Amino acid sequence: MSTTICFDFGNTRLKAAIFKDKALESIHEFETGTVQEIEKLVAEFAPEKTILSSVVHHDKAIENLLAKQTKFHLLGPHTQLNFTTPVGKPETIGADRLALVAAAVAEFPSAHNLIISLGTCITYNFVNNEPAFLGGSISPGMQMRFKAMHEHTALLPLIKPSNDFPLVGYDTKTNLLSGVILGMAAEIDGIISAYEEKYAKFNVLLTGGDICYFVPHLKKRIFADQNLIFKGLYAICEKNN
Repeated sequence: MSTTICFDFGNTRLKAAIFKDKALESIHEFETGTVQEIEKLVAEFAPEKTILSSVVHHDKAIENLLAKQTKFHLLGPHTQLNFTTPVGKPETIGADRLALVAAAVAEFPSAHNLIISLGTCITYNFVNNEPAFLGGSISPGMQMRFKAMHEHTALLPLIKPSNDFPLVGYDTKTNLLSGVILGMAAEIDGIISAYEEKYAKFNVLLTGGDICYFVPHLKKRIFADQNLIFKGLYAICEKNN
C-alpha cells in the first residue's frame, strides 16, 4: 500500500494529510511546523511521495528533508496541473488556490465549478468546463473581521466565533457574531447569485477551516468538504510524480 503525505502550510494552520493509496486516512496539525516535527511524521509513516503547498515563509530545510527521503514536489508556478491558468500572471496564483481548483476538476471534470474557501481570507475560485481557471476574488475572512473591529475601535472586544446567536443581537458579543457571520453568509450567497447570472449551471464547493459556522446560514446549494485542499494536493502529487 502506497503512502503519500500532503502538507498544507496556510496562514493560520500548518497541516498534513496521510493518504493510503487514494484514501485519506488521517490529518495532523503542527504546532510550529519545524523540521523536527516534519521529520517525526515522515519517520512514522514512511511515505513514498510528498507534496508541499505553502503560502507562508517556511524553513527551506523542510524541502531538503522531503526531497531526500521521498519523491517530493513543491507546488508552484511550474507544477503540472489538470487545468490551464489563462490569467494575467499565473505565477502569482496562491498554491492553496491551485490545489482547490485541482480538487474540483478531479471531482467534477466536465463542469463549471466555483470553489469557495473560508480561511484567513475568503477566496472565490472559478474554473470552467474546459477546464481553465479563470480567477475569482478575495475578501477578508471571519477572524480577520473580528480582529479588525477590535483593533480599530476603542471598546469592541475580540470574541471567539460561535453559532449561538440570533439575527437581532442583544449584547455586544451577539451583535458582532450576527454582523460578521450573517454578513459573510449574505456575501457568499450574493457572490453565488452573481455567478448564476453569468453562468447557467455550475457546482459550488465550500471548504476551509471555518465552514462549520456558515453552512447553516447559506441559502444556496453547496457541496461542503473541509478536506478539499488535501484531495487536490493528492491529485497534483500523482500527476507530478
